[in-house]
Parts: sequence; C-alpha cells; structure tokens
Amino acid sequence: MAIHERAGTPAQQQDLVNIPKLMSHYFRLVPDAGNPAERVSFGTSGHRGCAFLNSFNERHILAITQAVVDYRKQAGIQGPLYLGMDTHALSQAAYVSAIEVLVANQVCVIAQEHDSFTPTPVVSHAILCANRNANSNELSDGLIITPSHNPPQDGGIKYNPPHGGPAEGEITSWIETRANHYLAHNLDGVRRVNYSVARAMPLLKHKDLIGPYVDDLAQVIDMEAIARAKVRIGVDPLGGSGIYYWDRIAKRYGLDITVVNNRVDPTFGFMTLDKDGKIRMDCSSPHAMAGLLAHKDKFDICVGNDPDYDRHGIVCPGSGLMDPNHFLAVAIDYLLGHRPGWAENLAIGKTLVSSALIDKVCAAHGRPLMEVPVGFKWFVDGLANGTVAFGGEESAGAAFLRRDGGTWCTDKDGFILALLAAEILAVTGQTPAERYEALAAKHGRSFYRRIDSPLNAKMKAKFAGLNGDSLNASTLGGDAILEVLTHAPGNGAAIGGIKIVTANGWIAARPSGTEPLFKLYAESFVSEVHLAELIAEAQALIGAALKG
Repeated sequence: MAIHERAGTPAQQQDLVNIPKLMSHYFRLVPDAGNPAERVSFGTSGHRGCAFLNSFNERHILAITQAVVDYRKQAGIQGPLYLGMDTHALSQAAYVSAIEVLVANQVCVIAQEHDSFTPTPVVSHAILCANRNANSNELSDGLIITPSHNPPQDGGIKYNPPHGGPAEGEITSWIETRANHYLAHNLDGVRRVNYSVARAMPLLKHKDLIGPYVDDLAQVIDMEAIARAKVRIGVDPLGGSGIYYWDRIAKRYGLDITVVNNRVDPTFGFMTLDKDGKIRMDCSSPHAMAGLLAHKDKFDICVGNDPDYDRHGIVCPGSGLMDPNHFLAVAIDYLLGHRPGWAENLAIGKTLVSSALIDKVCAAHGRPLMEVPVGFKWFVDGLANGTVAFGGEESAGAAFLRRDGGTWCTDKDGFILALLAAEILAVTGQTPAERYEALAAKHGRSFYRRIDSPLNAKMKAKFAGLNGDSLNASTLGGDAILEVLTHAPGNGAAIGGIKIVTANGWIAARPSGTEPLFKLYAESFVSEVHLAELIAEAQALIGAALKG
C-alpha cells in the first residue's frame, strides 16, 4: 500500500472526528440484527465497530454485557467482575451502559476510582491476584472496553474469563450467539437499571487499581537496576489508559521518567497520521510515533503504548523505532540470560508470523520454542500454569513470567515490555537496538514485511483447503521448500491459512477476520531483494490456488 502524502505529519482539524455526533449515534442509532455488518462479531480481540456504521452502538453493549452475565451464570462464575476502559470516546459511553446491565444482574463490579481508565494488563493482573486464593465459586473475571489502537471513532469490548487472558473461541462464540439473539429480539431479556441507580448501589465498587499493579512491578522487572543506572526514560502514552501510571511508577521506584505528551483527548488530535493518512494510535508505526521520535535523542530510551496498553513501541537514540520482531528477539535473548529463577524447560511462545530470528535465539539458549497461530489466547494456559516463560506476537504485544517464574499476567502487557527495554540498557549498557545488531551479526539480519491483498468471498472459502499439493511448487525464492504448514507446530491448531518455509526465509498467508483481504507475511535472511522475490512468488502461487 502506498504511503499517504501526509503520513507522519500532525493531524489537522479536518482529520478529527465529531465527538458529539459520534456519541449521539451511539445512543440513538439502532443496529439491524439481520445485517451481518451490524451484528455482534467477536474476533481475536473481542467485538469492534463504529457508532457511525451501526456496528458499535448502545444496543451492542447492552446485549454483549447481558450475554457475558449469562455466560458467567452457566459457568458458575460468581466473584466480582473487573471493568476496565481506555480513552476512546465510545469507551466511556459503553462503560456506563455495561455498568447498568451488570448491576441490574446483581454482578459485583470493581472499577478504577473516579471512573478513570484501566489498561488491559492491569485488569488481567487484578483478576489473577484476586483468584490466587479464591474459592472456585468466588472467581473473578473482567470486561475491557477498548478498540486498542483503532481510530478515534471506533469502539471495542472484550471478555477475559477467570484465567485473566483473552477468552477462548468457544467462549466468545457462545457470547456472540447469545448477544445476537438479544439484538434480534429487541433486547428482550436484557436486565438494566438507570446509571444513577447503579452508581448508588454497593455492587459497584471503585478502587485504586493503579497502586497494587505498580507496587508489584518489581516482581517482574529489575526496577532497582533501572534506578541505579539512572536511565532517562521518555514516555508517550499516546493519550492512552496508562497516562496516570507513569508518575506513580517514577515516584514508587525513584526512576527518571518524563512523560513527553500528557494529553488525553477523545479526538486524539495530538497524533501524527499513520501510513494511510488516518489517526491511529499504533505504537509500532513510525508514522504514528513521529511525535515521540522527535524526542529520541533527548533520552536514553523512549517508549510508547497503544490506548489499552497491551502493545509497546521502543525508540532508541540514533536508530529510532525498533521493528517489533527485532525487539521481541532482543527481549527473549536478554530474559533467557537474566532470569535465573526461570526453569530451563520453560517454553518460549511466538506466533507463526513472528520472526524466525526468535527460533535461532531459542536454539542458541537451548530453550524449547512453541509456535502457535495468530492470537495471544494461545499463550494463556502456558503463562497461567508457568510452562511458558514468554509469549509474543509480531504486532508488538507480549507478556512474560515474574522473575521467580510465577505468573504475572495472561494478557499482553505494554508496561513491562517498555520497562524491560530500560532494564536491558541498565544491566547491559547497550540499547535494545544495539543488542539487535549483535543478534543480527550472530544469526543473520532479518528482512520482514506484511502486505494486504484483496480477497473475495469465494476465494476466502478456499483458504482452508490450501496445502502443499494445491500450491504445486517445490521452490520459493530460489530455495527448496522445506515445509508447508497448515497447522501450528507448537500446538497443532489450525492456522486458518498456510505457511511455507525454506532455508533462507518463509511466507505465511491467512484471511482477515474482519475485512475482504488476506494478510501475507514474509521474512528473508538474505536481502530486501530476496524478500521482494518471496512476496511476488507467494502472491502468484496463492492467487493461482485460490482461483483454481
């Protein structure tokens, strides 16, 4: 896709969403339950949509929340529900709607005091801490209202069951079906009380969720090392839900942290435009992170996060924003050498579209690798039971165990990855970018790209049938094809697409769950030219197979 001419430049007035209009549409527009585009649809990160498009309106939230209540009842979940939200405009509205349904159904709700923001990893951490010594009939779970890094006009909601991580497919499918039933029947069966009544009821409890999370950070990050080394950290929260955490972290541990942008604005008008000319709080995009990149040489390390803080962006002096795959490899390499409390048989988890440099790092350390399909949910069990030390996605999301090998959280945590970058610098004296250069010198330099291609419904239906025979090829990019995968080697789960591996690179393709396109990932350990060859040949092979 061509880069927009204004990518990386500050947003202008014409780029900003009309917030009053957006909120009016949220409360007044009625989705058509017979229109697939306006029904509840849970992807890998919950239900997302836009009030302007009738895909994220109050009726969606009322129906989804009642469906979650119903799921809790049939699953025997009776403890408090932690309710988090980010800084998108629709998140505040959906937060109120969700409380009205939860309290009406006699669910105890725990939310941040003053109705403030709560990041995804904080909800996960709180659920796990609450459930550590809870009886089986007192387990807690959570709802997080966020569309992640999506544009300001979007909304999202996701459910985390008692294990603290993203809900499994069978759970989200159950909730989706139930919610669409309520939509189709004009919300018949949805219980609700007015927000003014809900606020006064003891079922709604506001607590300081920041303090317990911040106090516990020393169990997962060497905060003393960062303080001793006096690492100067620049932070851009990108207007997200972690905005009030950094000052607490700095004060608690004596860190030199400067928040370079402390604005919270539902239009996100302080952002620079992403590669397509849209406002998108993507901390892995150099265009969206241009504001922080302007500070890269003023600090020892700079970090940014998306609005719900489940992703991270790492900026190093001189070199700029790190490729997410490069930082994942650096993080894994460092942790495997600096966490003596981790047992040697613990696996390192990665999605199958993450860099093969991670494979080489694991092999060098003699540690097992668990390669799974796209979606952080595949790491939840391992992080929860302590058999997976680290789980990471190519899209700049990851989590890892406490320093003693215990569970920290089971969802992606942008805070600890950002602080890990500072720990790496403090302990080794090298920036993560310098550490990557050392890995590249040892294992080979990685050239990686993801591109999107159009996909119609007929072609999408054929994706599940792709295999080595349907591709009818023995080489790719000049090398013999070593493997054609349709199931992930780490857990045997279906990829939903295909991955082709050679000695010097790989490609993977899978259809998007929300758009009429397929995503093609490719990596070469030869050159950018070789990467382009891999992509071109893969597009031709897959295109021919889907049309055949």
